[in-house]
Amino acid sequence: MRASTESLTEMERERRILQRTVAVAAVVPVLAGLYGVLFGIDGIGGGTSVNVSADSHFRYLSGLLTGIGLLFFTCVPGIEDKSRLFRFLTLVVGLGGLARLLGLALTGVPSLTMLAALALELVVTPLLCLWQLRVARLARDQRQALQPGAGFAG
Repeated sequence: MRASTESLTEMERERRILQRTVAVAAVVPVLAGLYGVLFGIDGIGGGTSVNVSADSHFRYLSGLLTGIGLLFFTCVPGIEDKSRLFRFLTLVVGLGGLARLLGLALTGVPSLTMLAALALELVVTPLLCLWQLRVARLARDQRQALQPGAGFAG
């Protein structure tokens, strides 16, 4: 029973660290998205006249970014049971990162801020997803181990 209790404590500890990490990481798209919504394409520099349609599209995409961050926040409570949503959000973020990477190849290297965003999209988010899947598996295994008669072949 002690080994089971220790593994429960370790799983719970890892789950809490993941929850905190995801909550901190989710702040980035929420703040970046809100900034884009409020300041538009002018907010990322340039200072020249802005195409109104490009600004409108930028603000729309910033709203989507805000929504993605908010959805990541909804994964924090009960994170071990949110694998489906977490994978979907990771797919969306990864596709955006691949589009950004294509832009890099077609138009050149963007600012350091955009390169950092690319790293978050193509490295950090998939790693968080893998971590979430690990915690989900550990929680599932723990639940099965705690079920009455789980260790007995009947």
